[in-house]
Amino acid sequence: MAQDKSLFGKKEFIRNQDTLRYRLLYPENYDAAKKYPLILVLHGAGERGNDNEAQLVHGSYLFLDAANRAKFPAIVIFPQCPKNDFWARIDRDPNRKDSLNGLYYPSDRPIGTALGLVSQLLDSMAATGTVNKRKIYVGGLSMGGMGTFEILWRKAGFFAAAFPICGGGDPAKVVTYARKFPLWVFHGDKDNTVLPSHSRRMVDALKAAKAKVKYSEYPGVGHNSWDNAFKEPDLLSWLFAQKKR
Repeated sequence: MAQDKSLFGKKEFIRNQDTLRYRLLYPENYDAAKKYPLILVLHGAGERGNDNEAQLVHGSYLFLDAANRAKFPAIVIFPQCPKNDFWARIDRDPNRKDSLNGLYYPSDRPIGTALGLVSQLLDSMAATGTVNKRKIYVGGLSMGGMGTFEILWRKAGFFAAAFPICGGGDPAKVVTYARKFPLWVFHGDKDNTVLPSHSRRMVDALKAAKAKVKYSEYPGVGHNSWDNAFKEPDLLSWLFAQKKR
């Protein structure tokens, strides 16, 4: 598997004094004269750091699979969030006794450094001429699921579809992007780290805002619902069927 992961090239994106480390997988038989779908995958809190390796622990195998690479050629990006940052703006109020376990998403704050660099990296990739701008996708797990919900409203109109896994976000922000927007949301019903109520309330808000949302909640599954999500046989075919109008 280590040999396979080396197909993800090690890259750095530097803006001013800030550095975003990321891994980049090109399609087999990559042709710079063609335009390819672009997939951004945001890792969880446990994979933060600066080794530019830990972020590939979950999910990278899906995009390295030979059959998937042949059937779904795409440019795939796995950025790595530093230890001292977080993909999403999130806080905890110990005095809040609610279904979210005191977690909340303060969307009145400016974008964080790491997610801001991801946003700029996406803009630079989209400007290369090798990306199909109608087929840019984002997904992530746990902290990355939260980052997925956040970057959707931070870059409203940029993505063609999203797949947040065991994440959450500010439901008031979905109106900025939700109408007719396709999402497939995943969570385990026994998740004690990020309670399933986080995804449930986002799904309710998305439905109310007329998003094209699917929700898969796995019975008996804890926080590692990404294992189930990445094994969904229709995930990639569903994702690649979506395109921006």
